[in-house]
Amino acid sequence: MPSPVRLVVEADGGSRGNPGPAGYGAVVLDPVTGETLAERAEYIGVATNNVAEYKGLIAGLAAARELAADAQVLVRMDSKLVVEQMSGRWKIKHPDMKPLAAEAARILPRAQVTYEWIPRERNKHADRLANEAMDAGKRGRQWEPSSSSAALDHGAARSLATPPAPAGPPGDAAKGAAAVRAALAAASGTPGAASSEYADTLFADAEALADAIEPCLDGDAPAVAAGSHGWGPDMGAPATFVLLRHGETALTPQKRFSGSGGSDPELSPAGLRQAAAVAEALAARGTVQTVISSPLRRCRETAQAVADRLGLTVTVEEGLREVDFGAWEGLTFAEVQQRFPDDLQAWLDSPKAAPTGGGESFMSATRRISATRDRLLSAHAGRTVLLVTHVTPVKILVRLALGAPPEALFRMELSAASLSAVAYYADGNASVRLLNDTSHLR
Repeated sequence: MPSPVRLVVEADGGSRGNPGPAGYGAVVLDPVTGETLAERAEYIGVATNNVAEYKGLIAGLAAARELAADAQVLVRMDSKLVVEQMSGRWKIKHPDMKPLAAEAARILPRAQVTYEWIPRERNKHADRLANEAMDAGKRGRQWEPSSSSAALDHGAARSLATPPAPAGPPGDAAKGAAAVRAALAAASGTPGAASSEYADTLFADAEALADAIEPCLDGDAPAVAAGSHGWGPDMGAPATFVLLRHGETALTPQKRFSGSGGSDPELSPAGLRQAAAVAEALAARGTVQTVISSPLRRCRETAQAVADRLGLTVTVEEGLREVDFGAWEGLTFAEVQQRFPDDLQAWLDSPKAAPTGGGESFMSATRRISATRDRLLSAHAGRTVLLVTHVTPVKILVRLALGAPPEALFRMELSAASLSAVAYYADGNASVRLLNDTSHLR
């Protein structure tokens, strides 16, 4: 039996104003030789970037079907929104996107199409076609193939045979971003040349950001059946960490430092009510499969309330403990500032600085929590796991997933008994789906 035809579709769209004059471009490539098999581009009038990107996808898939209706097609786009929505990992909420996504899905059977995000730098051919279409529209004309000057990126097409391995531990976005910047800078011969392009690709899309924080506790990221794409890497279902900060203790309302080196307080009456409320909320969602807790009492009590409601057992994980605040344990921020002003300032200025009296620095805690994350991901691939822990571990996991700098730890609010969530994919990427949700307490 002959091997199935394989094609690559690269598509893009743009709007000069968002919304504004818009156009799309798409190219069908031979994945082995990089040869251009078909080009499509069109000026579509006033539209948004997202609409133009979807129009480019539709044109590219239609061109691939014309060439070989039974082909296995790899779609490569620099729109994270379109790739994640068409892969089924993100919800499609915008009314303008839903019919376009449905139209794209009807062109070829789902099992024949795989989607892959690529940096904008590697999508130059489709990007140039889209700009040529917009330029033609500005002149009151439509794009014509004879006028195209789009340059084919042969290297991008040839790279399909060997998909790159994830850079760094799963979910560490900073290392992944650094690897991309380094690779693109090497290709251009200019150190750091692609960093702004990469940042624009990740964050230019407001709709993508809205979807990125869509709660995943309801199972909004469905599993992809093994082998359903025919060829190319199958990411499958992500491992989802639902991050629950413990309920209140007597120290919580007073905003006192309470780490792993202090008195290990129990839940207060208010904390017990919060634990019961979050247990009911998680039971209603019904997606948590495993409950893992910090060894500290306030977390174990919170975890047990949830586990009892879900009919699960609690596993204790030492790596989820709060940092040791040393001599600051039990003190308020103002008290620490009065007694240890220099040590406090150093701690605020550098993740390498530890609290007075042998406490744990944020740098040391990050190493510990990263190792714990990787170990748990390996053990719970594709599952939804509740991690009952503390302020610092939750913030560190979120920071790493976002690729944010260490100072971001001081820019997140985490209430007692709040829920956050991070989904970790097999390619090493992570998606922060929820942060500091306390709706179950109201």
